[in-house]
Amino acid sequence: MASAPETIVCSICLTMYTDAVSMEHNFCPKCIDRVLNTQGGSDLHSCPAFKEEPEESPSIKSAALGNLNLPLSPLEEPLVIPCSYCIHSSAPAVKTCLHCEAFLCDDHLRVHIKSPEHVLSAPSTLPEDQKCSIHKKILEYYCNEDQTCICVYCLAETHRTHHLDSLHEATEQRKKRLKGILETLDAKRDKADEDIQNLLTQKDEIPDKATSLTESVMAVFSEIRRQLEDLESKALSEISRQKEQVSASISDLIQQLEIRKDELSMEIRHIEKLLRSTDAVTVLQNQVVDFSNMEKNETVNIHSAGSLDDFLVALILYDGLGDIVTKAKEDFYPVESPEILLDQTTAANNVAISEDLKSAMWSVVSQRRRETPRRFQQYQVFSIQGINSGRHYWEVETSEAEYWMVGMAYPSMETNGDQSWIGNNKKSWCFCRWHDEYSLRHDGMDVQLFPSVSANRCGVHVGYDSGRLSFYELCDPIRHLHTFYGNFSEPLHAAFWVNDNGWIKIRKL
Repeated sequence: MASAPETIVCSICLTMYTDAVSMEHNFCPKCIDRVLNTQGGSDLHSCPAFKEEPEESPSIKSAALGNLNLPLSPLEEPLVIPCSYCIHSSAPAVKTCLHCEAFLCDDHLRVHIKSPEHVLSAPSTLPEDQKCSIHKKILEYYCNEDQTCICVYCLAETHRTHHLDSLHEATEQRKKRLKGILETLDAKRDKADEDIQNLLTQKDEIPDKATSLTESVMAVFSEIRRQLEDLESKALSEISRQKEQVSASISDLIQQLEIRKDELSMEIRHIEKLLRSTDAVTVLQNQVVDFSNMEKNETVNIHSAGSLDDFLVALILYDGLGDIVTKAKEDFYPVESPEILLDQTTAANNVAISEDLKSAMWSVVSQRRRETPRRFQQYQVFSIQGINSGRHYWEVETSEAEYWMVGMAYPSMETNGDQSWIGNNKKSWCFCRWHDEYSLRHDGMDVQLFPSVSANRCGVHVGYDSGRLSFYELCDPIRHLHTFYGNFSEPLHAAFWVNDNGWIKIRKL
């Protein structure tokens, strides 16, 4: 056991002191007086600490504490207290006499006075600490009202009507409470240690998870690039095909028109010759082809050659890109997205519901719906469908009104009173706007968001089996707002709260 620094602890009783005297070592005044008295009036005195041969006229002087380091706390390391009456030995004390204010070893305890006023206790504290600071009497009771130890004189003067216990009873009660506190603290410390280990495990897993996620993203985009290249090749091939086809068709039409042009030129020259002729018979007997009366099917339709069909190319790209995106979503985004429809049997009468059951609006005019056990009294509506497993995602668009809430809730939530508002109880979670402030709320507790949030579109992701509920701001870039963690015990329904001309609209994914 490490000993306390001798420069600030009495070498006899091993307790801290504020005033000291010194021979070759430091001692508190009470111990040095007791030792010198036992050594008689001789001029020769031995050092009480080392029990050396007596020396003449030892120098007894004050020992200043100065700026010394404090010793270890008694709770950290117990002290061995020597007997106050053992001068030439170092027998440890086993009891303290509070009356004599002395520490007793086994030998001195056997010969100690046994009268009642000589109260014995464990030698763990100074005797004066066991006495009333006012009356200098032994502390015998504990006042529960004032939470202090008192002597019989204190009892008679000021604590007569108070609830008192003996020091032993009070100590046992205190230890019992301390034991309960200790067990609680031990459990909390174990839980903290468990949480630390879990976090360290999570931290260790982050690099591998990040690598895996990176590889997944790269694989998705590699596949997307391959499919895009195939789609590009397909679209370009279609353009080349159309180019060749339309060019050939135009060339054929040009050739037909050239032939027709030559025929027309010959007929024009023939007619011009007849017009110049003065021979009536020649003019009348020569046949002239009247091209103006030709059938329509004998004419060349210049539009039959067609043109590049840019819509066909666009359709190929649209259809192909849709397939690529759908395939990428299925591979990288394995969530179910069932259609969210609003349940009119839960809608409050000051909430209007659209015909497609996709929008909810605050209404100053009562909707006069029939009362049902699940109908909210104010502002709210639930979805028809509930979620009880898997991963799900849905989006909502909100108004610029000052009051709205979007979240998830159990169907067993209250339907009336403040506890019926989503986020105000243990059975609901929400993202809400109140005036110009945005927050996430659960069980009446808010997580405030930065003022820069301006969420007119938000996404809600539910991982039911993993106990996660996340909210996202659908801006550029998309931003994660908050995630609630827990163990869901009931189906989760989408829940909405609107007021003061507010509205929400469930978006189609």
